[in-house]
Amino acid sequence: MQTDEVKYVQRRVRPGPLDVHPTEKALVVNYELEATVVGELGDTMLEETKECQKIIRVKSLNDSTDISALAQEIVEKCSLIPQAKVREVEQLLFYLQTRKEQPSSKDLKKSESSQSVRGLSDKEKDKEREGLESIRVHEMANINCLDDYIELLYEDMTDKIRASALVLQLSRNPDNLAELACNETLLGALGRVLREDGRKSIDLSTNIVYVFFCFSTFSEFHPLIAQLKIGSLCMDIIEYELNRHEQWKEDLTKKRNVLDSEKDNPTLKRDYEKSLKKYQTLIKKQDQLLRVSYYLLLNIAEDTKVELKMVNRGIVSLLLRTLDRDLPELLILVVSFLKKLSIFVENKNEMAEKNIVEKVARLVHSNHDDLLNVTLKLLLNLSFDLDLRNAMVKVGLLPKLVKLICSNAFLTNELVFLSQDIHCFSLAHLKIVKLIMECPEERVPLELIALSINLTTNKRNAQIICESNGLTFLMKHVFEHQDPLLMKMIRNVSQHEGPTKTLFLDFVDDLAVATQQSDNEEFVLECLGVLGNLSVPDLDFERLLKKHNLLHWMEKKLIPGVCEDDLVLEVVVLIGTVVADESCARFIAKSGILKSLIELLNAKQEDDEVVLQIVYVFHHLIKHPSTQEQMIKETQAPAYLIDLLHDTNPEIRKICDSTLDVIAEHDEEWAKRIQLDKFRWHNSQWLDMVQSQQMDEAADMYIDEQIGPFIQESDILEQSDLMYSGYDSLSAEGNLSPEFLDASRSNRTTESAGRPMSRYKNRYSVDVDMLRDRMSSLGVDSNIYYKRPPSVAFVNGNAIDNSAPNTGMFLFH
Repeated sequence: MQTDEVKYVQRRVRPGPLDVHPTEKALVVNYELEATVVGELGDTMLEETKECQKIIRVKSLNDSTDISALAQEIVEKCSLIPQAKVREVEQLLFYLQTRKEQPSSKDLKKSESSQSVRGLSDKEKDKEREGLESIRVHEMANINCLDDYIELLYEDMTDKIRASALVLQLSRNPDNLAELACNETLLGALGRVLREDGRKSIDLSTNIVYVFFCFSTFSEFHPLIAQLKIGSLCMDIIEYELNRHEQWKEDLTKKRNVLDSEKDNPTLKRDYEKSLKKYQTLIKKQDQLLRVSYYLLLNIAEDTKVELKMVNRGIVSLLLRTLDRDLPELLILVVSFLKKLSIFVENKNEMAEKNIVEKVARLVHSNHDDLLNVTLKLLLNLSFDLDLRNAMVKVGLLPKLVKLICSNAFLTNELVFLSQDIHCFSLAHLKIVKLIMECPEERVPLELIALSINLTTNKRNAQIICESNGLTFLMKHVFEHQDPLLMKMIRNVSQHEGPTKTLFLDFVDDLAVATQQSDNEEFVLECLGVLGNLSVPDLDFERLLKKHNLLHWMEKKLIPGVCEDDLVLEVVVLIGTVVADESCARFIAKSGILKSLIELLNAKQEDDEVVLQIVYVFHHLIKHPSTQEQMIKETQAPAYLIDLLHDTNPEIRKICDSTLDVIAEHDEEWAKRIQLDKFRWHNSQWLDMVQSQQMDEAADMYIDEQIGPFIQESDILEQSDLMYSGYDSLSAEGNLSPEFLDASRSNRTTESAGRPMSRYKNRYSVDVDMLRDRMSSLGVDSNIYYKRPPSVAFVNGNAIDNSAPNTGMFLFH
């Protein structure tokens, strides 16, 4: 650009924020200076903006200064501060007036020199030399002396420790971190000293790692820590210290063995005692270094990529090796780190390989509440794994957890997961039942009742509850307070075959009354579930239905849209239990229940649970001779059963097939229709192929392209012995063969003995996911990345293996 082309330069000043000087009595005025070079034709040729500061020192400021007058004077004399900011200037001046002054650099150096010339006795000098590395700096650090501290980092070990301690003082004040982060020389020197001399002094390493730990508490400084590779250095330090600790223990053990062989040697005894004292001192220092190192790593591990790098470097192994330490504060960090890592299946597997349960088990005895809590959270994460749950039982962890059950909510949650292996809980359940019975509150605590619900899925545990009038106490308590979860536990007790079911005969009237009078729908649902489980010969259901007018109540509940699907399902289940008795079946057949069930079947075609239970009702009504004729001749039940014969649900197909066999045995017309439908289904592919070929031939025969089916299904039935059907139930006459009928009779006697089993929802036990909100309120995260093991499900009183994985996830961070 030629000079003669420039016409003039424009300058603009934009006021910025006001601040106070960090160490002096001065105001800092920030502003932007914008310079614009304008050409001869008035066009802008160059623009540049620069951030500037102006420092206004107010050395005369003291306790008697008139703040308002001084602020007004500053605003009038400084054109960079607009008149509108007078109040802000007053506030800053008031802050400077009340702020405690830091010692100046000159005063600090004077203090240091006075300390250096202080007289010391020879004994004191020797003592100071012995503990040179552990010296604590009592002088106050000054941020204006950073250059001096950097120079000390290049001196001998004593000066390095002193300089690092002074920098640590500054870094512990969050207000100084931004300024320290800008000093690349300081940070580079600290990183170099830690890398080169860190192993020479525990105090030096602790101070420098502590400095970077202060930075790690703020996410914006994490890139700075990564740039200096402090995380990698910390892992190296941890590994080195752990190896050194093993060597110390080995040396101390050797000296102890020598002393045991020569107990009368005073020299060996003094040497051992001195070594032991030195070992204990070093362990204390080492624990502090490990603690701050792990804390720094835990902070920067909030980035999953950084955490993955740590895992690849072996952080899990290092953490597990540290579990044998005794410092509670260090163990809290280690267990917290393990808990954070345990949500990933790869880390969990590595922990399992290295016997984490055995290492953590001793911490359950800790009297330190924080350590106990975080240990239980870790065990809770690990308990999602079946092998680790077995390991917890194997090491004897279960009795310890049960003893502490009243004092810790996380402990109960841990037991909830362990309760999925209920074979190991028979003895522990005695304690839990006692706690429930002695609970002073109206509602049993959520975690405790959830644990009991899972445990009562075991027959032995259910029997324990019923001993010594336990069931009577529970029924009295549950009817008084109408606790739905406690009733769910009682419902689990009622599902087991044997003498426990007969104990419920004394409470059937109370259950029937509760279903109709209670306003708590969840409680009503569980009461219905208990009644539906009571398939015992001694129970007179007909009397119960008439006495409490239950049929009318159930008929209203079966109207589509009147109540929730879960309640509708329990009503149908109860009807299925009732109609097993022939007298009750006749009573129900005369009512409007059948019509309601058929309407419900139309409305709930997509709900396999409801369809399955309605078909089960039809099965019993068709099986009884007294209601068989009515079901076959007067209802559409057979037609619906034929439609459902090829349902995708195998349980529905199974019970429909069994029921249709009964119908075919007693009605010839329906037998032919059932036979035709089974034939069509079994030979559907062959029929489609034959019909397609015949239609092609018909197209050639008729020019007018009026194509009709060349072969009828009835014609095919007449030639069934020529087809590749393989359907052994069809005879040459197209009827059901006697062999098939005999087989169907034998199948019915075995298959219809109990309710059909469903592969769907577990409605009789509490899924642990119901505790998610409760656990979240206690500080639990929710993201486990590996699946829970399958749990036992109980459907209609039958125990099955729930093959579908539980999709609920539970995370602790």
